[in-house]
Amino acid sequence: MMWNYTKVEEFILLGLTKGLDLQIVLFVLFLIIYVISLMGNVLIICVSRISPRLHTPMYFFLSNLSFLDICFASSVAPKTLMNLLSRQKRISFEGCFIQMVVYMFLGGTECCLLLAMAYDRYVAICSPLHYSTIMHPSLCKIMASGCWIGGLSNALINEFLALRLSFCGSNVINHFFCELPSVLELSCTDASLNKTIMFFCAILVVMGPFVLILITYGYIISSILKISTSIGRKKAFSTCASHIIVVTLYYGTIIFMYMRPGDTHVAGQDKMATLFYSIGTPMLNPLIYTLRNKDVKRALLGITRKKTFVKIVKK
Repeated sequence: MMWNYTKVEEFILLGLTKGLDLQIVLFVLFLIIYVISLMGNVLIICVSRISPRLHTPMYFFLSNLSFLDICFASSVAPKTLMNLLSRQKRISFEGCFIQMVVYMFLGGTECCLLLAMAYDRYVAICSPLHYSTIMHPSLCKIMASGCWIGGLSNALINEFLALRLSFCGSNVINHFFCELPSVLELSCTDASLNKTIMFFCAILVVMGPFVLILITYGYIISSILKISTSIGRKKAFSTCASHIIVVTLYYGTIIFMYMRPGDTHVAGQDKMATLFYSIGTPMLNPLIYTLRNKDVKRALLGITRKKTFVKIVKK
């Protein structure tokens, strides 16, 4: 089989819209979302490191998620913003495949991290007396490493198979970034093996964690219902409410994108849905965990008071 023999040296991205006025509006909107996403996730990472009360497995995984969201948004947003201001929405062949592998890597890793966070909540609610023993720092590091390795493995397998294809016809991608399904459609060789492997990888890396998350929350809800007092039930539920919202937003968009019948797909809707979970979700995640989490609020308040006190002392 021929390796990397291709006549296509660059791809053309159709983007989100052809209207110049709308492109300017979208540029401003996406730039604001991207900046908020970066600031929010950096804040979560810094607060989790600075505040001793947040040196727990839950915030260890949350810091991983925040770092991932920074990378996830950055894998798409900068090029999308550039293309919104340019007439020629081009991306090199190498740049397209790099963007594609990074996007798959981070997307798969996020699915696994959400599962790790669900397991953390399961142990905290279902086995609270053994929580510190089970969720040992070494185990948390192993779980986090497994998530990153799993996401990377998924991306490399699909990327390796995609690089074996030849691209010698159309180079126009009907999307605003290089997404694997859109790129495979441009191949002038048989991509059936790629689509089959992509399907099984999606089942394993995307839907597998989702099913396990549902099972985990089945046990969590069962344990919460056994708590005798309403205050205890409310407190237990509040510890996993933010995670439930994040999982719902992330997987809700993915299911809308990929689990619908083929004849119901509309290019514009698919692009906006992809944009939401690649740029919008990284912005919402830190907001959800900050606004709904008393520990994060207290840590932020404590840091603010400490800095104010230091300034007063220096004066």
